[in-house]
Amino acid sequence: MKVTPEHGFGTRAIHAGQQPDPATGAIITPIYQTSTFVQSSPGVIKGEYDYSRAANPTRDALQANLASLEGGKHALCYASGVAATGAVLHLCRAGDRVILCDDVYGGTNRLFHRVFAQLGVETVLVDMTNIDNVRAAINDRTRLIWIETPTNPMLKVIDIEAVTSAARAHRITTCVDNTFASPYLQNPLKLGADIVCHSMTKYIGGHSDAIGGALITSDDEIHRKLKFLQLSEGAVPGILECFLYLRSTKTLHVRMERHCQNAQRVAEYLAAHAAVEKVIYPGLGSHPQHAIARKQMRGFGGMVTMYLKGGLGTSRRMLERVRIFALAESLGGVESLIEHPAIMTHASVPPEQRAKLGISDGLVRLSVGIEEVDDLIADLKQALE
Repeated sequence: MKVTPEHGFGTRAIHAGQQPDPATGAIITPIYQTSTFVQSSPGVIKGEYDYSRAANPTRDALQANLASLEGGKHALCYASGVAATGAVLHLCRAGDRVILCDDVYGGTNRLFHRVFAQLGVETVLVDMTNIDNVRAAINDRTRLIWIETPTNPMLKVIDIEAVTSAARAHRITTCVDNTFASPYLQNPLKLGADIVCHSMTKYIGGHSDAIGGALITSDDEIHRKLKFLQLSEGAVPGILECFLYLRSTKTLHVRMERHCQNAQRVAEYLAAHAAVEKVIYPGLGSHPQHAIARKQMRGFGGMVTMYLKGGLGTSRRMLERVRIFALAESLGGVESLIEHPAIMTHASVPPEQRAKLGISDGLVRLSVGIEEVDDLIADLKQALE
């Protein structure tokens, strides 16, 4: 079928970028597990396929699917979310300034401060929940503003329209890491962003069995530059991974609905528990940016962060006692995960920065899966007793 932007998300998730295989009629896009393609004459190729690092039919189908889901014109896929982030940073040159959320995934923080800083790219950390902070950080060398919303792990919600509007006034490129929300809950391109970034490993993949990243844009010139970098650097995903992601996007909308429902119940339960000092979840009225989340998101996601009373000792005992929640890094899979950011996902963030953000020994992050929510609550109950 011919999928258009007017079709609903679920229809596009299942059909966009994919047609029955012309050779066999197979309804599922085949795994074109090949490194190279035969040429009928030197330089004469079928379509654009000569070498799989440059292009591959399975990856092309995935890229078209993701572009449709984000409401963009172009998509490019990478071997990881960090590889996708690095591609965007390669748009910068020595001496350029990048404005970065003060609260981001630890790997993102490490890439900006310990890799690209050595190449002469300056990074300025800003609490973007206050738009005045963003405006104050802009100077004539500012090339890129990197927004992560909701943030990892503090679940700050940033007003995408406000930040992208400020950036456009100075002709600054904006990129939004949309990993926590997924394309189902939030579409930053429609809110003014130039580029959307995803760690496909998380909700897009949804099954904890593949690693990958993606960038989506509607800007032809940005796409041209990123496509050249993708070809030149070669950090592309394997073809089997592309096939797995195409399988996964077909259920993204159903999974995200269940993630949101379960996370809301879990957050409400934890907020009333005597052992819990504080719960952070955009779907709670107590969240400081709850109104912004309601404005720019279709749901509040599957991530919940909480502070436990008693610090590291209490946190460690609770994390060791869970039975359904698995103590592991990553997030966004159908199974529920739980982790300790200060020791695990954000250990590479300098201690003084963690302290400033509130990433303390009592902080625990939950990726609420799609199991029966009553079982998840019972598991937390027994672990907290």
